Amino acid sequence: QNKQLKSPRASPQLRRNSQTLVRNSQTVVATMSATLEELEKQAAEKTKSLETETVHRIRITLTSRDVKALETVCANLKRGAVDKKLKVSGPVRMPTKKLRITTRKSPCGEGTNSWDRFEMRIHKRVIDLHSPSEVVKQITSIPIESGVEVEVTIADAEETTK
Repeated sequence: QNKQLKSPRASPQLRRNSQTLVRNSQTVVATMSATLEELEKQAAEKTKSLETETVHRIRITLTSRDVKALETVCANLKRGAVDKKLKVSGPVRMPTKKLRITTRKSPCGEGTNSWDRFEMRIHKRVIDLHSPSEVVKQITSIPIESGVEVEVTIADAEETTK
């Protein structure tokens, strides 16, 4: 093809078209190499940020008088953490607090000495998570049933390299 362009019989129009095509292809190649370099830089930055990310130790304490509601919230929290592929330990069942009140049945104090015994049981569960700071909000934004109190404490932050 180059021989045809250099030969005296090639038309000037054909020469101009081929020169324009060569310039355009050089421009496209230069643009593609520049965008490739930019993409490689962005990928390198992402891998650096993933390699050294801050992992928080989070302790979630759940308390409730209703055991079923407490267990469903614990199961939802654990399922969400496992779906995000986090290190989870728990739920650890803490000892149940029994608050007891014993009172006389009769309001005036007369009559036989009969007593009422009232008891309220408070159940407690503890879940420990090891996760980066971005994931913490996503995990704790699950629907929580009424009567369940949630306390989230961040123990400390430590830098880990994968």
